[in-house]
Amino acid sequence: MNLRETAALSIVGLTSHKLRTLLTMLGIIFGVAAVIAMLSIGEGAKQESLEQIRQMGISNIIVQHWDKSEDGLEDAINSDRNLSQGLSREDAEAIQRIFPLAEYVTPQREFKSKALAGSNTFNTMVVGTTPEYLTVLNARMSSGVFFSAEDVTETRRVCVLGSDAKRALFFFKDPIGQRVKIRSQWFTVIGVLEDKGAAGGKIGGVLEVRNTDEDIYVPLTTVLRRFQFANDEAELTQITVKVTDSESLSEAATIVRAIMNRRHRGVEDFKIAIPEELLRQSQKTQQIFNVVMGCIAGISLLVGGIGIMNIMLASVLERTREIGIRRALGARRKDILSQFLVESLMVSLLGGTIGVILGYAIPEVITLYAGWRTIVQPWTIALAFGVSAAVGIGFGIYPARQAALLSPIDALRYE
Repeated sequence: MNLRETAALSIVGLTSHKLRTLLTMLGIIFGVAAVIAMLSIGEGAKQESLEQIRQMGISNIIVQHWDKSEDGLEDAINSDRNLSQGLSREDAEAIQRIFPLAEYVTPQREFKSKALAGSNTFNTMVVGTTPEYLTVLNARMSSGVFFSAEDVTETRRVCVLGSDAKRALFFFKDPIGQRVKIRSQWFTVIGVLEDKGAAGGKIGGVLEVRNTDEDIYVPLTTVLRRFQFANDEAELTQITVKVTDSESLSEAATIVRAIMNRRHRGVEDFKIAIPEELLRQSQKTQQIFNVVMGCIAGISLLVGGIGIMNIMLASVLERTREIGIRRALGARRKDILSQFLVESLMVSLLGGTIGVILGYAIPEVITLYAGWRTIVQPWTIALAFGVSAAVGIGFGIYPARQAALLSPIDALRYE
């Protein structure tokens, strides 16, 4: 008996009990869909972390101001304030002067504000920084130019817009040369940054990363001299150090911490983070998540396989007389084996196909309604589909073998 005849007989056997066949496929359908959906969520989270690390810089060390009041440590603040006033430009200059591996040191002062352009307003983060920001943070200009060292020295009121800030304030108009009001100060737009496309969040659950496409950048001296801040606020919110040797980031971070501890007299009013190390921690956690979720999805496939075996064993008993007649008419044992094995494989492949469609749709729904990033990789579909085929063959062999081993005489006598 050729494969076409075997497949035709298998289709007849499956379509004669449509509801039973559908119920048998459910375990495979949901198992395959769960595998694809879980892996797509994990892949989306992985790509998000990679984009965040590119945004923060692969060879950077981040020194952030730590506001102890956020952690309920007001008593510590009062005792430490006499010893350290928080991050300052002098800290950045000291790191640049003392630390030989520091290629660039970029101080930043950030504050939230409402920006106004014509009748359009936008809640943004204003970032006062230096021209080295472009190199340190791997940013590129979409149009115009970034401000220069002369703009910083002269405390000029110029600004560069993030891509989202540009769209919110000017829509499709060219913003170069236009004016933006921040608090009571007017700034002239001289450039727009390229869209980075990285969402906000935390790397490794520690380092806070926001969507920098919404930021507006101005010279650091302009921020410090033209805007008023509370007396107890630190001069800077962050210092980013770009290291020349990315292989020595951990050692470099130790040196930077030693410099900061000495300057701040042992007061821990700052936090140091290495985005690359935090990314590795995040990816390790993500791998554990993927394994756990993959095992849970695999259990669904296992249950589906058990369902296939159960139904196929019942089908063998139900069709015992048919098997006896076929054997009496000259069918060989391998013909019976192949018929039931093909039936099992068809159930798993059809269920796998429906599961792939469902597994592709679920991440789209999650992205649409939950806002999570999901990425369905081709290898994920191939893996899930391959596993479903393996389940069909693996759990179908025993029932098919039981059918093939039936004695023709006993099968014909079976009622």
